[in-house]
Amino acid sequence: LGLALYAGIQGSAVSGASFLYHDYCVIGAGPAGLQAAYFLQRAGRDYVVFERSHAPGSFFALYPRHRKLISINKQYTGKSNSEFNLRHDWNSLLSHDRRLLFRRYSRDFFPNADTMVRYLEDFASLLKLRVQYNTAIIHVTLERNGQAWNGHYFLLTDQDKKNYKCSSLLVATGTWVPNVVNFPGSEYVEGYETVSINPEDFAGQTVLILGRGNSAFETAENILGVTNFIHMVSRSRVRLSWATHYVGDLRAINNGLLDTYQLKSLDGLLEGNLEDLAIVKDKKGKLHITLRFYLENRNFSAGIDSITLPQDELDNFATRAPYDRVIRCLGWKFDFSIYNRSLKLMPGKGDIKKYPQIKPSYESRGTPGLFVLGTASHSVDFRKSAGGFIHGFRYTTRAVHRLLEHRHHGVPWPSTVYPITQLTNSIIKRVNEASGLYQMFSVLADIILLRENATAFEYLEEYPVGVLAELEMQTGRKAPNGLFVIIMEYGRNFSGADKDVFYYNRAVGEAQHAWQSNFLHPVIYYYKQLPTEHEMRLRPPEWPLPRPDAIHHIVEDFLTDWTAPNAHILPLRRFLENCLSTDLRHFFAESCFLFAFTHQKLPPFCQQGYVRMQGLMGSEGLRRHAVQAGLLQDYTVTDSSGDRPPDSHDRSQDQLLRDHVIPVRPLQHLVNAKDE
Repeated sequence: LGLALYAGIQGSAVSGASFLYHDYCVIGAGPAGLQAAYFLQRAGRDYVVFERSHAPGSFFALYPRHRKLISINKQYTGKSNSEFNLRHDWNSLLSHDRRLLFRRYSRDFFPNADTMVRYLEDFASLLKLRVQYNTAIIHVTLERNGQAWNGHYFLLTDQDKKNYKCSSLLVATGTWVPNVVNFPGSEYVEGYETVSINPEDFAGQTVLILGRGNSAFETAENILGVTNFIHMVSRSRVRLSWATHYVGDLRAINNGLLDTYQLKSLDGLLEGNLEDLAIVKDKKGKLHITLRFYLENRNFSAGIDSITLPQDELDNFATRAPYDRVIRCLGWKFDFSIYNRSLKLMPGKGDIKKYPQIKPSYESRGTPGLFVLGTASHSVDFRKSAGGFIHGFRYTTRAVHRLLEHRHHGVPWPSTVYPITQLTNSIIKRVNEASGLYQMFSVLADIILLRENATAFEYLEEYPVGVLAELEMQTGRKAPNGLFVIIMEYGRNFSGADKDVFYYNRAVGEAQHAWQSNFLHPVIYYYKQLPTEHEMRLRPPEWPLPRPDAIHHIVEDFLTDWTAPNAHILPLRRFLENCLSTDLRHFFAESCFLFAFTHQKLPPFCQQGYVRMQGLMGSEGLRRHAVQAGLLQDYTVTDSSGDRPPDSHDRSQDQLLRDHVIPVRPLQHLVNAKDE
């Protein structure tokens, strides 16, 4: 009854309050919130960003505690292509302003977190993003209204009881609530968020760290040289990012403890369920590790002397030595506390319970119009791709913006139409340059929509493959004639915590074995029709897409440069030709001229170029080069060019025909053969 009365009072207060309206409300001015604001501002939309702190990027003002980021900042790639260079810039947000590339802020390969704070401040100020600082949203609820975009408005209240109303809510608060495990004695545990970062405070001490992620190893790395020894315990084995190909797993920059463990320098790693532990403090202030079941039916407050420790029964128990300090480094989770139950924003299950449940479109499963951006959206690709990090969610945020542009403003997903003759070149260009495909492998894909009779195609970039079945509804583009999906993938069985990724003969170099490629490489799926929701649900395990009508792997490349004519381009072109039953080669005018007499149907290149009198003007030098290269047969009997320079371009087409005399008898024979 009390709860019902409270809810009624709250409802009355909300209904009687005045609200400041915006089409879009963004909660959080971290990297994802600022990225969303940038796209909304460029599109001229009505939006506001709420930030609880006095400046953007408040998470980075505190974390990581030891101030070194693990996102790479590669200064040089040997390329001047800005899109390609973003493949190796994990800190920059997307914008049109070249001043806002992170490499202009730091030359460190692993930059300092303070630099990230300064970068985000400049990003917000230079682009004049509409951020409302010192505004902590403390409550979010719904107001049903049939006139609203999604059938309801979102009502937000801040710490000063000011109220806001919006049609679409973008949540970009990240995961910032520390994960805490409660067990007997957990009050003696220090948190990563408050523990000292001065190594001298740990001199001569014995330390136990709970957790096995980058924050745990970062903490260990800081005190490795001053402690007696460090033990680290977690429920799962260590996952090395070079083995899992997941950037959120342990990075090499922090793994010094693995050396000291395996080289027998006192430090060590243990596996165990943290909820089964208990900590007992003795009279000297030392912390003893025991198991929860030893404390059952015991007087915990009576002191350590009355408690059975594991070493009392097993004298070589691994953690029998007492510890001076126990530090919790268990990561963070999403803050669900501010969202009213009417929003149905629920935590995920299993490994993704720290994230809210969302669809592959990044929209809440329970509430239309509520989208989750940034780190908090990582449930879509947890341990699979980079969606929980700046170099991943800058692209997924752009994808969400494009979905919203079509849904609410009728703006179709950006696309470009090309003649079919440019199909091979378009794919090769994208797989060699595109940063979104490269960073968000297996999650974002380029979509090629074929036009009728495969005479042209429409190219859409970086669409979320999880909602491929909804492509026509989500983008405003039609796919009645089939489509290609271009995506980047690792080998099926190459990644994993227990995988040896350095084994001999790990790389594939021949095109005929491309399907066995292990390292990141392009994969092209061909569908005669758009896959259905049912087919998406029944796709094979670990496959990003359903089984296609045809599939092609471009063989992995040591330089990630897929431009080799024989190994990369030729097999791709033949695959496309087989799918489309057409010839995608490019031809000289002489070849198109002969095709006109010998074939009932000209190749698309001749149809779209030569027959329409398009293409490059020929020359004697070009013809001679083609003959010497074996690309053309030498039909020339006489050359009446005289003293004219072979590369002269001022001759008429009639004169060019006279210069290249084709024998009459063979030509007449070809004409007769065509007539027959």
